[in-house]
Amino acid sequence: MTHNDWSCPKCDHDAFETAELRASGGALSSMFDVENQQFTTVTCTQCRYTELYATDTGSLQQVLDFLAT
Repeated sequence: MTHNDWSCPKCDHDAFETAELRASGGALSSMFDVENQQFTTVTCTQCRYTELYATDTGSLQQVLDFLAT
C-alpha cells in the first residue's frame, strides 16, 4: 500500500503495511486482561521501521473485551 503523504523517516520508502495493536493500560487492566488502549501501526515494507498512532477505544469495545475474558 502506498500513500502520497507518508514516507519512511528512516529510509524514505513510501510503501507500508498497517495493523492494529491493543494493550492494557495499567495494573487493573492487566489483572483483568482488558486491553483498553488501541494503536494503529504503520510499518515500512523496505526497512520494517514501525510507527504507532493512538486511536480511541469505545466503551462498548472495552465492555466486550472484559466479558470475553
